Amino acid sequence: MPTPTPSPVPKKNEPKIEGTSRLHEGWRSFLKSKSAVIGAGIVLVILLIAIIGPMLLTFGYNEVDANSRLAAPSAEHWFGTDDLGRDVFARVINGARISLWVGFFAVSGSIVVGSLLGLLAGYYGRWLDVLISRIFDILLAFPGILLAIAIVAMLGPSLKNAMYAIAIINVPTFGRLMRSRVLAVKQEDFVLAAKAIGMKDRRILFTHILPNSWTPIMVQGTLNFAIAVIEAAGLGFLGLGAQPPEPEWGKMLSDCRQYIQSAPWTMIFPGLAIMFTVLGFNLLGDGLRDILDPRMKQ
Repeated sequence: MPTPTPSPVPKKNEPKIEGTSRLHEGWRSFLKSKSAVIGAGIVLVILLIAIIGPMLLTFGYNEVDANSRLAAPSAEHWFGTDDLGRDVFARVINGARISLWVGFFAVSGSIVVGSLLGLLAGYYGRWLDVLISRIFDILLAFPGILLAIAIVAMLGPSLKNAMYAIAIINVPTFGRLMRSRVLAVKQEDFVLAAKAIGMKDRRILFTHILPNSWTPIMVQGTLNFAIAVIEAAGLGFLGLGAQPPEPEWGKMLSDCRQYIQSAPWTMIFPGLAIMFTVLGFNLLGDGLRDILDPRMKQ
């Protein structure tokens, strides 16, 4: 009669092997990235300011006090007042909503349009790839801010047209990035197997290729959010973005640039708002790139 094999007895000091989900692993990698944590903290603070800040203000962003024109920062007006006697703190807080909305709309629109065009160009190739790539080349032939100025000049100065312009000039960035990813992913075995069993192109594109090409788009979208905020401020500074009395940060800099020596607070605080917003999204984007890019982990 064969002797039964005894089951192995685990040692007391033997380490336990536990499975780790991708979500848990990603969260641990996120917490280890200082730039990602700091950037996410800054972005979270700005989001909270934009959402609940205007509800806590004692002054309206367009409330004029002629007796307090260009008043220095004080207990009553934390950031001072501008040339019309409006509270700079209230205008900076309300301006966060405009800048974040412009960034969200512009980046979302450019991601959707650019990714779709890049997806089609990379998957089908041939004449469609040539046509879409030439469109991207034409848009990239002009400096981004100059092309945005030209688009807004044709459509007319307004915040809505500024958002359209910023979205258009960022389409090639996401389109070319998606195209390069599709060219690599469509050669993978799982895509070739899907084609071999007769799966339709639409299903292959949106269930196999797109989910495996989304990581660099997400990282680039975070970085482009910061670029969109700067471009919106640039258009506002030139008078082509948000129109008075909307408290857009770039417009606030433009309106008070003549008081830079006599009342510097009218420009310092909107400038700091732009700086911290851009810094937060840049740090967050760099951290996500370090986490999601396998080459950065080697």
